[in-house]
Amino acid sequence: MSKILSTRLSRRRLLSAATTATSALAAANLFPRRVFGADHSVIKIGFLAPLTGDVAAWGKPGLDGCRIWGEWINAAGGINIGGQAHKVEFVAYDNEYDPAKARAGATKLIREDGVKFIMMLGGDTWPGVQPVADNTGMLFSTLLPSDLSPDTATLVAPAEVHPIYNVTGVDWLARNRPELKSYVICAQDDALGIPSVATYLAAFEAAGIERLGDPLLFDPATTDFAPVVTRMLASKPDIVCLDTAYTDYVHPICEQLYLQRFEGQIISCTADFYDKIIERTSREFVEGLVFQFPDFDDPALETQGVNFRNPNRFFEEYAKRYPGEWGAVSWEYASIMDLWMAAAEKAGSAEPDAVLAAMKEGGKGLHAFGEADWWGTELFGIDNALVGNWPVVVIENGKAVIKEFGNIPEWWVKHGDLLVQHMEAYGQMHYQRG
Repeated sequence: MSKILSTRLSRRRLLSAATTATSALAAANLFPRRVFGADHSVIKIGFLAPLTGDVAAWGKPGLDGCRIWGEWINAAGGINIGGQAHKVEFVAYDNEYDPAKARAGATKLIREDGVKFIMMLGGDTWPGVQPVADNTGMLFSTLLPSDLSPDTATLVAPAEVHPIYNVTGVDWLARNRPELKSYVICAQDDALGIPSVATYLAAFEAAGIERLGDPLLFDPATTDFAPVVTRMLASKPDIVCLDTAYTDYVHPICEQLYLQRFEGQIISCTADFYDKIIERTSREFVEGLVFQFPDFDDPALETQGVNFRNPNRFFEEYAKRYPGEWGAVSWEYASIMDLWMAAAEKAGSAEPDAVLAAMKEGGKGLHAFGEADWWGTELFGIDNALVGNWPVVVIENGKAVIKEFGNIPEWWVKHGDLLVQHMEAYGQMHYQRG
């Protein structure tokens, strides 16, 4: 584990009474008030994700965001199920991004904790959990639609549409920087990196940008990125694409690009904790970096059509409690809970089958960035991914700025065959996975 990740994970903060009171007051202004029943019944939600280890940056910040969401909901009276108000409680299990531990965690959350819904990062851990989902009928969510297949009937991807949203960043870059003619790409060789590589290859091909050499796939155990960067820069690309690399890869790769004097364009799925990248390089070096995850203090998120309630206030509260820890997933699990809560209240039940039916009724849902379609049969074999708009983010003057909301379905209509072609080349279509 890198020094950055170790430092981040070692922080443990207890909320002061003043902070809790402030949160409760804010919640009263955000949500309709309800009165709890005499039994003060609680609905438990499972959080099954990496909270430690190299992938913790895509787990623990999301749990922190859910805790804020839960406090606000409970302070406003809870979740209304059939006229009865219920508090919400999150039960976390650290799967350490290990399939066996994920399976054990799912079993515990269902049998011992009695959860009604389980949120996951997904990826390499989903195969360990799928037998539990099949046997119990539990409703699970993933941040990775590439987990979906015709056999995953109770798995939904209602927040993040990884990796297909990455096409929006490439499309924006091609339209706004037409002088950039060539690129190289690297990625860790795993269940997150490979489908993302296929997506970026399709996006760059659709944009008419030339690939220089084969994608450089490195071992997930890599710690020295100087040789990786040297190999990429040997062909003198205009663009270096970092794919969906973990934070512990993005930071040292950017540092090596800086040390090896790369002056071109960087595009990455994520740029979590980009202030640390700036510290390791310079503000000038990071200027113009394109990625896909905004800070939620961005004014563009306070516009009509955005369905994440009070994003600016959420970001402010998160930054107050967990300074310097805002990342790609800080808001995503909370966004999933907005959708789950709306479906449960609509169904009048917290039972998994009832919530899933209500969630997908009509084939549309309120995604964080606008109304979206339940889609995916063409790519995943099942319409369990909520797909619509996704933000394109650029670092300007040391700050993440939303440049536009790219429309994923529109790109698919034009270039879907190309994406399938590249997914097939890497064995990533649902009918190719064992």
